[in-house]
Amino acid sequence: MKNQVLMVSLVLVILAGAGGFLAGMKYQETKTSQRDGQSAGGSGQRRGQFGQRNGAGRPVAGDIISADDKSITVKMMDGSSKIVLLSSSTQINKAATATKADLKTGEKVAVFGTDNADGSVTAASIQLNPMFRGAMGTPSASPR
Repeated sequence: MKNQVLMVSLVLVILAGAGGFLAGMKYQETKTSQRDGQSAGGSGQRRGQFGQRNGAGRPVAGDIISADDKSITVKMMDGSSKIVLLSSSTQINKAATATKADLKTGEKVAVFGTDNADGSVTAASIQLNPMFRGAMGTPSASPR
């Protein structure tokens, strides 16, 4: 009888411990998803001058090979090209704020935005004549 009570008590303790562990895991899971949602749209939007901004995807950098009022096409350092869609909220910068008219063939750009399902990028901001090295290529020879 004493062994049965001890065995039942041991099983109850193990079940209570397992239940507490699973509840803690579920709690942590909800906290992590809430934190990820906040950083995607809130304070984590700007990560530095040449870091990712306003969305996923890596920056698009290279030379503009064509431009119109709604998009530019950028020839990237690896020889491929990327269509970049412009919107009324797209920020275009150089040493001072620039406009769509400054997006001309031959200009070096770094584009920060959101990757689209069709492979294009919707621009959140564009840096004209970016000054950085590494994956984006070499810095521009003459600042503008």
